[in-house]
Amino acid sequence: MPGILGAMIDILEHINAVQREVSRTGETVSLRMRREYRATPDELWDALTDPARLARWFWPTTGDFQVGGSFQLQDMAGGDILECEPPKRFKVTYGGPNSFLEISLHPAAGNSTDLALEHVVTEIPAPGAGGALYVGPGWDGGLLGLALYVTGLPDDFNPVTFADSPEMLRFNEQSVRAWLQVVRDSGTTTEEAALEAAKVSMAQFAPGVEL
Repeated sequence: MPGILGAMIDILEHINAVQREVSRTGETVSLRMRREYRATPDELWDALTDPARLARWFWPTTGDFQVGGSFQLQDMAGGDILECEPPKRFKVTYGGPNSFLEISLHPAAGNSTDLALEHVVTEIPAPGAGGALYVGPGWDGGLLGLALYVTGLPDDFNPVTFADSPEMLRFNEQSVRAWLQVVRDSGTTTEEAALEAAKVSMAQFAPGVEL
């Protein structure tokens, strides 16, 4: 699928469309993101919780999005549904019992919606808030995929293939750099630790790119 991202969007425009924040309390790191979408809460809710729609823009997913249910991303993380209030918010475990993801949807002007994402993790390997560099770029990719879905994806779009495309790797590079600055601004870790986490993140999300 060469060229699809570059043809559809401006990478830096999408990077800058997201508000990012990270904080630390003891060994717990909280990562927060916000982005506005030109879609109603109901439309976004369906895109976020319907496995068939998730497979169009995020990743092949199975599960049942109601309290007591669970979900599983193909060859990736899974979790349990802890809270679910359609079409407003849901909270799940994500990849382990000490990792909690909450997404909330807030109506905005002109049939738009503000999406707020919070990922709270205890005992991330990286010191301080540097652990945000291990998960933040992945969520940037998810929010990008949702934006492309809202705009209208071509029928042959495959998020699994797209994840390894040159355009997505360039997007990931910019995301890692954005998160490195957020971690620096948080003041919760040393520059050395932040850079080390950023190098690990870049190797994962944009292999071959140097900071």
